[in-house]
Amino acid sequence: MHREIVIHVVDDEEAVRQSLAFLLTTAGYAVRVHASATSFLSVAAELNRACLITDLRMPDLNGVELLRRMRASNIAMPAIVVTGHGDVPMAVEAMKAGALDFIEKPFDDAVLIDAISRAVENLEKNSEGDGNAAIVNDRYEQLTDREKQVLKGIVAGHANKTIAYDLNISPRTVEIHRANVMAKMQARNLPDLVRMALSAKLPS
Repeated sequence: MHREIVIHVVDDEEAVRQSLAFLLTTAGYAVRVHASATSFLSVAAELNRACLITDLRMPDLNGVELLRRMRASNIAMPAIVVTGHGDVPMAVEAMKAGALDFIEKPFDDAVLIDAISRAVENLEKNSEGDGNAAIVNDRYEQLTDREKQVLKGIVAGHANKTIAYDLNISPRTVEIHRANVMAKMQARNLPDLVRMALSAKLPS
């Protein structure tokens, strides 16, 4: 039922490309794989009804630069970036460059399929759903000043220890504030929280 939408996988590792292609094909999607960001960019402008999954770290162009070049060329498509542990600041930059979501390695197959489903829904509806700016801003105003400071650190891609150092509080206290922020903002996960903050243009 997803055959009219093509998922484009960009990764420099052949094993990863094959694994993702098998997973997505099994889930009912049409898939095309690309060994580099450069090769994908050469055909991207001609694509319609497409979604992108791209690795963040690649030898020719990284995922952030790929998205920036797509934006500069007015190539619009839902994009998901896959990131290794420790690449969260880069992943946040990718979302600022237009990515819809990011997924940290290693990930469960269901997490990727869920992200693709949201990307396809975004393609169909061109809507952010509960990312509506007014709703997000209302939730934001429910945060305490300290929680807003922690959220600012999260959206900047900082680790809990860095946020704790900057605010002169313990990492454990940051964890508590972070949990409160997630609950009050009604975020499913970290990418969802970052997406909300960016779409609503919350203070940063």
